[in-house]
Amino acid sequence: MLVVPRGTTPLPSALALAAREPEDEIDPELVSLPNPPRGGRTLAVLILGVAAVAAVGMAVLLRHDVAYALASASPTPLGELRTATEAALASNENRYVRAEGMLGAAGGIRYERPFVDDTFRTLPVAGRTNVWVDLRVPEGQESGRWEPPRSLTGRLVRFDAAGPRHRALAMAIERATHVPVPGSAWLLVDGEGPDSMRWAIILAGLFIGFAVWNGAAIVKIVRRIE
Repeated sequence: MLVVPRGTTPLPSALALAAREPEDEIDPELVSLPNPPRGGRTLAVLILGVAAVAAVGMAVLLRHDVAYALASASPTPLGELRTATEAALASNENRYVRAEGMLGAAGGIRYERPFVDDTFRTLPVAGRTNVWVDLRVPEGQESGRWEPPRSLTGRLVRFDAAGPRHRALAMAIERATHVPVPGSAWLLVDGEGPDSMRWAIILAGLFIGFAVWNGAAIVKIVRRIE
């Protein structure tokens, strides 16, 4: 505060200094700093954008698995697979079903998965070429006397909409049997209930969260700071 002695007239410059409020001074060193490189910012936005799009794409690919994980845990009776109509199969697509069927040993394949001691077999339904069943054979039961079960309970899905563990199954069957398997053919994954697919919900949520985080990072980078 400026104190002016009584009986004196303050100078105009002194009055101006007293009336002016203090303002933030701009650091000249900050002003002299160069602007951030535009090329690096563009590259960062491009990388984050590609990662966000890829994450959204993965979440979209998991949509059938997420829908099945949220489906009812009570199997729907489907009846005999050999005589089941296309309409009956389509009405139970990506659902938990219970069915009966004789499987043909010829024309199927046997395969293994990493870190799993059990083996797997994919066999066609006897008398049909568009319905297959994927079976898990417990360790120690794989032998020449093994017979596929007649009662089946699991997920009914088309080959082109099967989960990540069955994405390349149709191609493997074609290589082994030299018989084309259309993507619209049906696959019943025996023993795969909705509760066994809970991981798909978590994984899809992680992908969506990653995409949102990348989107927020892009906004922060391109936003103009006043």
